[in-house]
Formats: sequence, C-alpha cells, structure tokens
Amino acid sequence: MMRISDTVKHLLINNVIMFIGTIAIGDGVLFYDWFAMHFPKNEAFKPWQIFTHMFMHGGPSHLLFNMFALWMFGTPVEQYLGGKKFLFLYLSAGLGAVALQIGYYYFQYLPMEAQALQLGATHDQIIEVFKDGKVFTAIGQKFNEIYFASMVGASGCIMGVMAAFALMNPTAELMMIFLPIPIKAKYFIPGIILIDLISG
Repeated sequence: MMRISDTVKHLLINNVIMFIGTIAIGDGVLFYDWFAMHFPKNEAFKPWQIFTHMFMHGGPSHLLFNMFALWMFGTPVEQYLGGKKFLFLYLSAGLGAVALQIGYYYFQYLPMEAQALQLGATHDQIIEVFKDGKVFTAIGQKFNEIYFASMVGASGCIMGVMAAFALMNPTAELMMIFLPIPIKAKYFIPGIILIDLISG
C-alpha cells in the first residue's frame, strides 16, 4: 500500500475536521454559512470563504471521493514536487476553480442586473428582493439562483493535482470502478476533468 505523504495527510485531516464541524455546529447551517463560498454580492459572502470553501464538502460521498482522489494522486505528486510546491499547486488550482466559477456567475448575473436597473430598480432594491425571496419577473429565476449560489469542495484542487499527475505519468494506466478497462492517464484524467466541468 502506498505510504501517504505529509502534506496530503494534513490536507485530509483538515478536510475531515471541517466536515465534522459542518455537521456538528449549527445544525449543518451555521458552519456552512461561515465557510462555504457565497456569491460576492450576497451579504453572506466573507473574504475568507475564497480559501475555506476548498475544505468544505456537501456530504459524506462528496468528501470520500475527493479524499480518495487526493490520496491516490496527491501522494505521488507531492513525492515528486515536494511539500511546499505541492501545497502551492493544490491551493492555486482551488483558487483558479473558484475564479472560473464566480466569473461564470458574474457573466450571467451582470446583464440581468443591468436589465433590472433599466427597469427602474436600484441596487438596494435588487438586494432587498433577493433577501425576501422574491424575483423580478422580467429577470427570472436564474437571477435569484445565482445570488444564493454557494460553492464547497476540494474538486478544483483535486483536478489540478490530477492534471499534474497526468503530466508526470502520462502512460500510467488507470481504471474506473464501473469501467474496469485500463486507460492511460493522459486520456483518462482530461476526460474526468471534462466530465466534471460539464456536470458542474
């Protein structure tokens, strides 16, 4: 069995602690509100969420799959790069993922906000409508969904680690549990990342 590397071990522990905190503090709501990544225009957004959301998970299976991938791919990548460079890679990938997601939300949100402003609403009125759970008819439900959107999980970090593994070991053969056919890492990992992006 592959020996777990030090930085991967500490990341695993931190993720498990944060998950325990989520289910043990504030009935699964309070801790989530503090540390999940909220849309920046939402009053629940706090700057530290840009980092803390990477250590939050939406359920046991979400945590299990991400931590299994972290152990499986993270250990050989850390052994190759060293702890500091590995941690930089891990956090950079997570920051890149949140920037991509929030950028996508803003791409959808800003034109709808502009439309609401053209209809005569003020910024304060838009926020009040969201807080009350109401929606501008001309804007639609999507406006409301983006405002209340939240992000949790280490998936962005894991995708960065997997990409590094594929670059380091392009001919390594990997298999999915439900598809027991060996596939080279240089094909397998881009496919997994593409599926994750589409499903996200």
